Amino acid sequence: MAIKKNIKKNDIISWFMDHILNHNKYPNSVYSFSKQNNFEEAKFYEYFGTFEAVEKEVFKVFFDNTISLLNKSENFDDFDARNKLLSFYYTFFEILTANRSYVVHVLNDHKNKLKSLRSLNELKKSFSEYIENLDIQTIDFKEDKLEKIQQRSIKESAWFQLLVTIKFWIDDTSSSFEKTDIFIEKSVKASFDLIDTTPLKSIIDFGKFLFKEKIHNN
Repeated sequence: MAIKKNIKKNDIISWFMDHILNHNKYPNSVYSFSKQNNFEEAKFYEYFGTFEAVEKEVFKVFFDNTISLLNKSENFDDFDARNKLLSFYYTFFEILTANRSYVVHVLNDHKNKLKSLRSLNELKKSFSEYIENLDIQTIDFKEDKLEKIQQRSIKESAWFQLLVTIKFWIDDTSSSFEKTDIFIEKSVKASFDLIDTTPLKSIIDFGKFLFKEKIHNN
């Protein structure tokens, strides 16, 4: 069989994901991985240095595909920050769901310590940049140092919120993951209400939802 020549980054990512799902572990070596998929070993190193780098890139690709789909929407640029974030969440989790077997395999053993999981590092960078560019309206402190602290806090809390949502989705057994959709809607609304210092009704509503879920699960 002729060696494949026109190998792209996404080809390697796809083969890597298939290998993980079929063998429950990294390939033994880049050499064996390239032989298994009939391409030159050097092609791997054009894009990646290690299998860990491939794993990080998988979640970055999920993010990039989400943004690509959102940018194809005619009205997306006209959305306010809240609806842009909601749209991101719904689209991102559709992509996660399409790849659920892989995502659950990689993250399930780490779902209680997702924050420190290195495979999500590239996703965090891209997502934090996305949050920064949403132009979320906040309190005007008229002080650069305080503004930087506030913006950093928003990015960190948004990242934590995404991790919590991923964990909820992993545990969600409802049909079509409808409880995750409710979780997304209520958590995003509550987080924006906190930022906007509006009444706490939606936050209490979100709290009740979480309380009911905890009681149900126990």
